[in-house]
Amino acid sequence: MPTITDLRARRDALAAQRASGVARVSYDGKTVEYRSVAEIDRAIEALDREIAASEGRRIVRQLRVTTDKGL
Repeated sequence: MPTITDLRARRDALAAQRASGVARVSYDGKTVEYRSVAEIDRAIEALDREIAASEGRRIVRQLRVTTDKGL
């Protein structure tokens, strides 16, 4: 099982590559190529959840829906 430090390093590598627009990420001697920015975002979210679980926290997502009649 990876440590919190390892998980944070992976997340930081993903975030840095996402910001630079590159879809290939290397960490721990491994290289992963992602097909889209959305796929990188999902990987970052998964790492965030894993880090939170390792720290005994939960990530709470809220969705607010509003409607109007388009007046």
